[in-house]
Amino acid sequence: MRCASGHRLAASGETSAWQNGLSSTRINIHHQDAHPPPERTFCRANEPRDERGTRMGFLDQFWQLTIDGLMVGSLYAVIALGYTLVYGVLQLINFAHSEVFMLGSFGGLFVARALLPDDGSVPGGLASVGLVAVGLGAGAVCGGLAAFTLERVAYRPLRRRSAPRLAYLISAIGASLFAVNLAGKEFGRQNVDLPDLFHNGTVFTVFGADVSTQSLVIFAVAVAMLIGLDRLVAGTRLGQGIRAVAQDADTAVLMGVNVERIIIVTFVVGGLLAGAGGFLYAMTFNASYSMGFVPGVKAFTAAVLGGIGNVRGAMLGGLLLGLVESYGGYLFQASYKDVIAFLVLVAILMIRPSGLLGERLGRAA
Repeated sequence: MRCASGHRLAASGETSAWQNGLSSTRINIHHQDAHPPPERTFCRANEPRDERGTRMGFLDQFWQLTIDGLMVGSLYAVIALGYTLVYGVLQLINFAHSEVFMLGSFGGLFVARALLPDDGSVPGGLASVGLVAVGLGAGAVCGGLAAFTLERVAYRPLRRRSAPRLAYLISAIGASLFAVNLAGKEFGRQNVDLPDLFHNGTVFTVFGADVSTQSLVIFAVAVAMLIGLDRLVAGTRLGQGIRAVAQDADTAVLMGVNVERIIIVTFVVGGLLAGAGGFLYAMTFNASYSMGFVPGVKAFTAAVLGGIGNVRGAMLGGLLLGLVESYGGYLFQASYKDVIAFLVLVAILMIRPSGLLGERLGRAA
């Protein structure tokens, strides 16, 4: 990818590129080995510079960094919702959720690539929008099916036997390893990409910051999913059932709520969001069989930052984490952006141990 000054930047297929200050770029990198190379140190010579070659200051790049951070943060938030929904209902961490995200990205990419012309050209315009919609749907379906299977195979047998919490953790890790190795065998060890559907054209400029078509589409879809889930949980009968089970499952049973159905729906909804989010992520960063770990850890961090078990907290935590990474990656070396993000997490948890909005899902409006 290239920064605002046109210098070439090194990046891996699994690390965030938005933190380097340009949302109108995408990555097209194929690694021939099984594991992507470690992220390189951010080179000062590659930072945005003005016409005289002087490094542009943080304030000069503030709005571009903000736009970039909000975009990657919205994807963290979408993935984080799966963690927070399952925790809110079952009080357990679904550590295999990152592989649901990975499988959804492959499903969406394969379907979208199959619909491209044989010559590999990009249709553009409304055809590209339709292609994104189909890819989102395919990714969501794959993610939902993966989450449904995960609940049936890895969690339900343990729940029926009243297994200890440690058994859930071991089962989740086993399911995660199985999914990663299966994907590596079936999909290959190389990254799978999608041609730039929107030619990286700039839609508009905000305070000197460029917003590309692809960036706008990704952010708009992610925000729409966040708002949709919030309305689902807060304003529907299904949402009432989810909140009732999250608050007190035993009382919910006495009130006629089908707890098993709510648990399945919770997993599937989280899987739908993760799968769709995986396709959005892969539109820019490509898909790899091992891609789920880093975004999964970041999304879990976002859920904890906002308050694990709180839907709106996961949204806020994801956006905040994206901004922290974007600002930190510019002010310091990019290799420190993860360190900065986790330091901010620790600092906030020291002040508010339950997170920024640490209210239980069952009590959320």
